[in-house]
Amino acid sequence: MNSSRELVKRTLEFKNNERVPRHLWTLPWAEFTYPDELAEIRAAFPDDIITMPYPLTAEGFTGRPGDPEGEPYEKGTYLDVWGCRFTSIHRGVIGEVKQPIITDDDWLDDKNLVLPEKVLDIDKAAVNKFCKENDKFIVAGDWARPFERLQFIRGTAPLYMDLILRPKRMLATFERVHDFYCRLIKTWAETDVDAVWFMDDWGSQKNLLIDPKIWSELFKPMYRDYAEIAHKQEKKIFMHSDGNTLGIIPELIEIGIDAVNTQIFCIGVEKLKEFKGHMTFWGEMDRQHLLPHGTLADIDDAVKLVRKTLWDNGGCIAQCEFGVAANPKNVYQVFESWNSGY
Repeated sequence: MNSSRELVKRTLEFKNNERVPRHLWTLPWAEFTYPDELAEIRAAFPDDIITMPYPLTAEGFTGRPGDPEGEPYEKGTYLDVWGCRFTSIHRGVIGEVKQPIITDDDWLDDKNLVLPEKVLDIDKAAVNKFCKENDKFIVAGDWARPFERLQFIRGTAPLYMDLILRPKRMLATFERVHDFYCRLIKTWAETDVDAVWFMDDWGSQKNLLIDPKIWSELFKPMYRDYAEIAHKQEKKIFMHSDGNTLGIIPELIEIGIDAVNTQIFCIGVEKLKEFKGHMTFWGEMDRQHLLPHGTLADIDDAVKLVRKTLWDNGGCIAQCEFGVAANPKNVYQVFESWNSGY
């Protein structure tokens, strides 16, 4: 049997005649609430994909660079490396930004935005050593998220208005953020990690959060740049986006995204059939209804539907999120059902 690294690569290239690769996502909530059950799942179904601990230096894992304050998954406030302050009222899930950095409608105060250049300072030799000593498929330890970052910086509602009104200085700030993320992707692509990735939550329950024309005009070129940077270094491209993202799946394929993590049950699994063989669906299982409330038989049926609809000697990764309200027995069953097909 191939190593995890080779198994995932063959899956992304539709050359996998073995089992489906596994990838369990957990929120700290699961670790706090179900530590024993989580340990059992991990022991029975080890991950084939891992994220590089960030950052890795010659001295080991030292935590995120920059000057963050607080803990992101504890009650209270957390200041991230961009200077965005999150407020959380629940332990185990990250909070929301209540005080944006840019409050001027003309974006004149974008000088208050300081890019976290220290994030780019990683020990590439140490990263490469970790990759060489590990047979897992390793995803970069940091990611680009331009749409979400701009929301954190400006505030969600004001940003949505600005995407329509286009204040003069807004695009200059967009370029600053995009340039930083290009350099971030390049930094990781120059290491021996197997994939780089980016994430932005683009979907509501039924559709995109913004006009698809605006997405294509402003954000698609950003993602294309990230993909080109990564592919030049022969890295795979992974992307995460919550919500119904059906409207942009063809464009993500056009850009060259190798694997997408999106809410395929929110979209409707059957609606994705036409993309079988063109992109790998990096999960997920329905965490709104099935994982909290479904029966074991429901979970098994859902996995069978995904396999039947999207698997083609690749094209699927057995991924689900053990997050708030998920039933640990259902999470276990997700991986058990994927295993039973082989």
